[in-house]
Amino acid sequence: MPAYWVARAKVNDPAAYKRYTDLVPAIIGKFGGRVLARGGRFVSLEMPQKFDRHIVIEFASLEDAVACHESPAYQEARKFRLDGVGENELIIVEGGDATK
Repeated sequence: MPAYWVARAKVNDPAAYKRYTDLVPAIIGKFGGRVLARGGRFVSLEMPQKFDRHIVIEFASLEDAVACHESPAYQEARKFRLDGVGENELIIVEGGDATK
């Protein structure tokens, strides 16, 4: 069953944050991830107006998505968006309707 990274970000230092975004696509690709939405226009309906960037990435499974996040390569790249460079929220959610 597919799973999705759903991230919201506020970029405080675009130049420093780019060091992170330059590395991540290749890492995600190694785990079979496929970017469905990154940046772009959005309408904020029921959430704080804090975040200005939204990302959705599809993986083949929840396990693949978690493995990508926990990989040494991603953890190293992640350091480039910490320390005030950006603020992020990330969840991984399995696709489908679990209430059925």
